[in-house]
Amino acid sequence: MIKVAYCNVESLDLKKAYKLVSQNRKEKIDFYRFEKDKKLSAGAYLLLKKLLEEEDITKPAFKTEKYGKAYISNYDNIHFNLSHSNRIVLCAISDMAVGVDVEYIDAEIDLSIAKHYFYNSEYETIMKSENPPDEFFKYWVLKESYMKYTGLGMNLELDSFEIIIKDKIRLKNDNENLKFNLFDIENYKIGIAGNYDVHDLIEYDVGELYPKVQF
Repeated sequence: MIKVAYCNVESLDLKKAYKLVSQNRKEKIDFYRFEKDKKLSAGAYLLLKKLLEEEDITKPAFKTEKYGKAYISNYDNIHFNLSHSNRIVLCAISDMAVGVDVEYIDAEIDLSIAKHYFYNSEYETIMKSENPPDEFFKYWVLKESYMKYTGLGMNLELDSFEIIIKDKIRLKNDNENLKFNLFDIENYKIGIAGNYDVHDLIEYDVGELYPKVQF
């Protein structure tokens, strides 16, 4: 089982959302200086909460692993991962480990990042493509989603593994038969790493993230 959903939170009612998040999430929201970042933090939590409630999970106990990946300690069979960029929040829940990443496609991205931090073959493919920035973000979200899938995050170096994008996206020398999924949503790239093929993403309107009650 896997469900992956996203939402544009540009018009999120931050005052209303703030009352619906956990104390720990409130502290994370308060850490941010700009309203845009506060909305992303609140929206990501509310999207996760909605997906969990659809699976009848209403009282999740969140904890973090050694390298910072969050998990639900009172539901061994439910895994989740969050990401956000610019105006979009992304969430996946699954009965097996999963990693996701969303990135806004910046046409002015410094491609030397790939030269210095990506696998050599990945950099060469990017530079030979018709649209190097677009190709860069394909690799970025796929590599980031895999790093998050492993639970190591940035502790796993970007050039320590190679993503091959051909007819089928795969990890070179993969012994787990992982599934990689890549989506284009407006001006964003979305990457998913896990144990399932994902055929569709669920889109939520921001109004669906909080109950229809008056505050």
